Formats: sequence, structure tokens, C-alpha cells
Amino acid sequence: MNLLKTLCSSCRAREAAFGGEAVAKPAHAVYQKKPRATAAPERGPADAGFASCYRFVVALVLALGFSSLAQAFDLQQLSDQLAKPDVIHGSFIQEKHLRALPQPLTSKGTFVLAKNHGLLWLLKSPLQQDYRISDKGIARRDANGWQMLPSKSAGAEQNRLFLAVLQGDSSGLQRDFELSLSGDAQNWKLTLTPRSMLLKQVFTQINIAGGELVHSIELLETQGDSTLLRMQDVTSAQPLSDAEQHDFAE
Repeated sequence: MNLLKTLCSSCRAREAAFGGEAVAKPAHAVYQKKPRATAAPERGPADAGFASCYRFVVALVLALGFSSLAQAFDLQQLSDQLAKPDVIHGSFIQEKHLRALPQPLTSKGTFVLAKNHGLLWLLKSPLQQDYRISDKGIARRDANGWQMLPSKSAGAEQNRLFLAVLQGDSSGLQRDFELSLSGDAQNWKLTLTPRSMLLKQVFTQINIAGGELVHSIELLETQGDSTLLRMQDVTSAQPLSDAEQHDFAE
């Protein structure tokens, strides 16, 4: 309110400067009643100045309002929102865009994200392969059961990133990336810019978008390749099945 008063005072000063009736008259001036105008006077410089200032005040108020709304949704709220469901089921489509190929390489499958357990990443096409990602590392299923993979592989690092994003682990992401969040709880975008030289050699930027849950993850690589991961049919209404509990327990 004090800001508006100050701006309006500035407007009145501008009106006076342009020759409006707010100009102070000398003490010896004789007051004369002005005849009533028979027609609307033309807009003078004072009117134009006041209108311009009024538009500026309105624009400033709107800008301040929208700015406060944009700041209302922060990283902690996003983390809390994404970490809320105990179990998330869904399907995914992953497109790998390579500079040397005119069409992307597409893979499809399903996933299960369970709080305190990890992520089951079940590839269905073009080949069938199951992965389990947890705090213990990355495991791949073969004929003999789940087998742990080397922790330093590029695929393992990418899967850990997916797990951190889906779980809403912003503190984990902040160790390796600069985070920039825009939007609100129903429609947000999170941009990750690598901090370390190692990550900068692989990624230029990672874009994550979603609402109540994550909808898409886009990885932009330094060599010009990119990966787009889209989540579909995502639900948090189904509990873990017996088979899924067994997969996490092994």
C-alpha cells in the first residue's frame, strides 16, 4: 500500500509538472471561478502522464502478484509431493535420438516405484529385460535371478538419476546439479544443469516435467544425442503385488 501511495504521489507530481490544476498558485493570485465547460476538453499532457503512470501501477501490481505465485511452489514442496505415494505403477516409452540415425530408437515397458524399496524397470520391447534399482545398486534379472551390475557403468548412473527424480530426492540431485524450478504443483518443470566436470562431459541439461507425478524426463547430451522418457497410465492407487514384493525382497 505504501508503494502505491508513493507511486500515486509521483503521478500527481507529474500532473503538476505538465501544467495541470495541481500546480500551486502564487499567494497574491486572485481566485476566479472557471466557467463550466460545454464540451469535453481535449486530453492534455497532464492527463496523458497520469494515465501512463496508472497503467504502470497496474502492471506493477499484476507483476508482483504473479511473481509471488511463481515463488509459492518450491523445491521442498515438489519433493514432498513426489515422495507422497507409497507405490506408483505406470508404463513408459523411451526414445533415444542419435545424430547418426534419422529415426529414434524406441523402447517400451512398465515400471513400479515403491517407497523404501526402489524401482522395478521392466523393459518389454524391442527386447525383454528386467532391472531393479535401489540403494544397494542396480540389478538385472537373468535365468539365475537378480544379478548386481557394476556400479560405475553409464547405464547405472542414468538409472540412479531416474530413481532420484521419480522419488523426488531433490537433496540428492542438488549434490550433482544446479536445479531451477518453474510452474506450480499441477504443471511444473525442473531443469538440471550439471555441476561436476564428469557430468558436464555427458549432459548439457536435463529437463523434467510433471504435475502430481513425473510425466517426462529429457536428457540432452553433449555430443548432440538425447533421450526422451515419457510416463503413461501412471497411478498410485495399486499396492504391490506378491510378485513385486518378492522381486524387491530378493
